[in-house]
Amino acid sequence: MSANGQDSSHEEAHTGPIKNPKQVLLASLFAFVVPVFAIIGLVYYVTSANKPAAGAADPERAVAERIQKIGMVEVRDANRPLKSGEEVFKAQCSACHATGAAGAPKFQDAAAWGPRIGAGYEALLNSALKGKNAMGAQGGGDFSDVEVGRAVVYMANAGGAKFAEPKAPAADAATAASAPAAK
Repeated sequence: MSANGQDSSHEEAHTGPIKNPKQVLLASLFAFVVPVFAIIGLVYYVTSANKPAAGAADPERAVAERIQKIGMVEVRDANRPLKSGEEVFKAQCSACHATGAAGAPKFQDAAAWGPRIGAGYEALLNSALKGKNAMGAQGGGDFSDVEVGRAVVYMANAGGAKFAEPKAPAADAATAASAPAAK
C-alpha cells in the first residue's frame, strides 16, 4: 500500500490506451491522414481512365445505344391488305391461347370464354389492345387495331360468341362517301 492510502493499480485501471505523445501522433495519423489519402486514391482511380460500360465489348456501339433517340418512327404501307383474324391469331395470339399459358383462355374452350364473351366485344378488344393480367398490350404492335379486333372476334367466336368481324375504317369511309345524300 502506498503512503496516502491509495493503490497504484487502481490508478492504472482508469488510464486510456494512449500513454505517451508518440501514441497520440500515431492515433491521429491513422484516424485522419490515412483516410484522406485513401479517398484521394479512390478519386484518382475512378477518374483516371476511360472505362467502358460493364459488359460492353464494343465501346462505340455502347455509346451509340446510350445516346439514341427514345422514340422511333416506323413507316408502314397504309394500303396493305388487312390480315384476317385467323392469321393474326396464328402469328400473335396462339403462343398463349393455344396452350392456356399464364392463365390465358384456351382457343375453343367455351367454359373459359363464356364470362369474357358476356363482357362484350368492346371489353375484349380493350383488354387485347391495352393488356390484361399477364397478357401484354397488342395495340401499336405489328398489327393494326382492326386486325387485333379481328383476332379477338376469331377467338371469341371459336369459344361460342357470335360477334361480327370488324371492317377496315377506310372501307367504311369509302362506303359512306359513295352513298347518295338523302334530301
